Amino acid sequence: MDDIDRKILDLLQQDTTLSTAEIASRVGLSTTPCWRRIQLLEQEGYITARVALVDRNMVNVPLDVFVAIRTNEHSWEWLDEFARLVGEFPEVVELYRMSGEIDYLMRVVVPDMAAYDKFYKELIKRVKLTDVSSSFAMERIKYTTALPLDYVGDSSKGKRRGK
Repeated sequence: MDDIDRKILDLLQQDTTLSTAEIASRVGLSTTPCWRRIQLLEQEGYITARVALVDRNMVNVPLDVFVAIRTNEHSWEWLDEFARLVGEFPEVVELYRMSGEIDYLMRVVVPDMAAYDKFYKELIKRVKLTDVSSSFAMERIKYTTALPLDYVGDSSKGKRRGK
């Protein structure tokens, strides 16, 4: 991974519809070497998918709900079943196993409070949970899918390159 690869990844994170020729021009390569680098980045797993970001208001899911979950169950079997069940809810767009007082944190997107209430009732019907706490986002101040690339290829974990 070198600076050109990082620039390619940065460009693709901003706009995956850029042509290989456009990317090549912006990173100072000819088209074929740039195409090869992109193919290698995909093969090595740096690029895991190319997706379209959809306007949440246009598809009527403007409400973000952060759901903190605690459970008394901590077995692998329970986690496997929980992950499977949660995976069946299209409203759940992110799910994390946490350290600290909260066991799991999920982000749910829904049209409104009534839709969240319906989701919540279905969730607690299907999954045994100790405590569920929901927080509703009032405003999205920053949101990006682009990951910081300053750390890529840095042999000293946690330090930014060139800093």
